[in-house]
Amino acid sequence: MKNKPKPDDRRDNVDRIQFNINKTIENIELAEDMIAKTDDQKMKKTLEEKNKRRRDALNAMRAEIRDEALDKRKHK
Repeated sequence: MKNKPKPDDRRDNVDRIQFNINKTIENIELAEDMIAKTDDQKMKKTLEEKNKRRRDALNAMRAEIRDEALDKRKHK
């Protein structure tokens, strides 16, 4: 017997994306604190690169949350 795929339940997508945005911002801030406190240039470079990827991800998540919010309004 094959498992049926779960239906696409998008009701909590905005909340889930917002949670991820908040955690990403928190991680950026923690990394910035570590950058400020460390003298290890390799560590600074690594953290700066991670934060760049996090900022790119934030932009994508913000675009996604806009799309989800618009979709949610259309289907009310």
